[in-house]
Amino acid sequence: MNSMNPSKYRRTPTPELPNRQWPNNQLPKAPIWVSVDLRDGNQALANPMTVEQKLVLWKQLVALGFKTIEIGFPSASQPEFEFTRRLIEENLIPEDVSVQVLVQAREHLIKKTYEALEGVKKAVIHVYNTTSTVQRENVFEKTKDEIKAMAVQGAIWVQEYAIKASETNPRAEWVFQYSPESFSQTETDFAVEVCQAVMDVWQPTPDKRCILNLPATVESSSPNRFADQVEYFINHLHNRESAIISIHTHNDRGCAVAAAELSLLAGADRIEGTLLGNGERTGNMDIVTLAMNLYSEGIDPELDLSQPNSWVPVVEEVTQIQTHPRHPWVGEVVYTAYSGSHQDAIRKCLLKQQSEEPWNVAYLPIDPKDINRDYEAIIRVNSQSGKAGSAFVLAQEYGLNLPKWMQLDFAPIAQKLAENQGGVVSHKDLFDAFSKHYGCDSDQIELDNFQLHMQDGSEALSVDINGEQWQGQGNGTLSALCDAWQKRSGQSIDVIDYVEHAMRAEDNINLKNAGKNAKAMAYAYLQIGDKKLVTAAMAEDSLSAMVRALVKGVIN
Repeated sequence: MNSMNPSKYRRTPTPELPNRQWPNNQLPKAPIWVSVDLRDGNQALANPMTVEQKLVLWKQLVALGFKTIEIGFPSASQPEFEFTRRLIEENLIPEDVSVQVLVQAREHLIKKTYEALEGVKKAVIHVYNTTSTVQRENVFEKTKDEIKAMAVQGAIWVQEYAIKASETNPRAEWVFQYSPESFSQTETDFAVEVCQAVMDVWQPTPDKRCILNLPATVESSSPNRFADQVEYFINHLHNRESAIISIHTHNDRGCAVAAAELSLLAGADRIEGTLLGNGERTGNMDIVTLAMNLYSEGIDPELDLSQPNSWVPVVEEVTQIQTHPRHPWVGEVVYTAYSGSHQDAIRKCLLKQQSEEPWNVAYLPIDPKDINRDYEAIIRVNSQSGKAGSAFVLAQEYGLNLPKWMQLDFAPIAQKLAENQGGVVSHKDLFDAFSKHYGCDSDQIELDNFQLHMQDGSEALSVDINGEQWQGQGNGTLSALCDAWQKRSGQSIDVIDYVEHAMRAEDNINLKNAGKNAKAMAYAYLQIGDKKLVTAAMAEDSLSAMVRALVKGVIN
């Protein structure tokens, strides 16, 4: 029996915004990024990070380029306090990086927060209290006026203790931040009223702005409606030029990134989130996803995410959370194509892609090389792959540029291999199957005493093949070989198509690893009597490869 009852839920109220502007806006640049991995991400872990683990992650966040990092809730626990002190006392905070600390609008907690920050150079004091209807009525049982008074009093304490701290640390730069917790579930006009009251206390200016952070503490509406809330808030804030508008979305509806991105269109300046989206319930806004979204549209994300193979393991280690293989942008298989039609499209686009042109490859929204991924993992061959997949792998790993008729001939071999293995076929297994099927791994053909010269206006060929002399004439080496075979056997042979290519040095390295030392590759599509045959051969020179490819068709 279906026990789901949608009638028990109601739509979260959002403001009417008939003249909304955000749908027509475009982002010109990246937002101000704030990592909350060390606070919001940490409090969501079953086993919170130790101080040493937090130090490891701190160094990684700094290396990635974050200029504001929320380091914790130093008034909440001794490890959080100790971590704050370690950063300051051991001088681990770069000159251009601000630490941010969270604190409730309660005096004794604010006092302890400033104690933890003694000696700091730049800090954001992030004070908050809840403003949502459900929290006001069911948790705190307070009126709107009482909730606003809590916010105002918290703002006063934050300012007063900053003045006191400046007496002993006059060079410290204090920035004040206020969050109406659960902004997403607060009447938007009331959120404006509370934030305006806080700004009246702090008296920010365009040169010394405060931060107003608007959290979707619980994501409770669609991203477009959240963007409406943000635009409405900004439009009704009196001295907006004196405030940095910050967004902190959660992922309860799976739309945290979308809500944050649309909020930027609505006028927000700053985004708080975590690497890979770790956070309570379904998580925080994933900074990596949003940053790479911007990058894919030609916007500098202003974070160095180019080495995910180095920083993703750090995040996984300290959080004990594995990254999903299909995580946007940095998952293990997000640049992998299994479908044959996808593989074919990727291969064709890559062949046409020029380095100086804008990226334009089917199924690959960015060049994986930009984040230090190579093409080895882009195409994997399984039973769903079709001819293009195996051809691409052989080209990428071994420099074998199979013509289309060779691709069609080899496809059933690759298909059978994949079906027998029951999964992804490694590039080595694929190459071994190719070599075995076409005899590339054998030296059964011995060539000696090559002689090529012009005779009576045509090319004359003489060559010893497995100790027997072949002689023929034609308008080229191939036709001379065919003539030599016809003279020996009385059987006709026609070359339907023929392709050869040199091997690059880097390809030859892989071939050596596979037991080869080849500098040339040849492919022949032959008609011998009433039978059509495809052959391939590799050799140390193009002439030898050509002879081997043709001879394989007639003596095997």
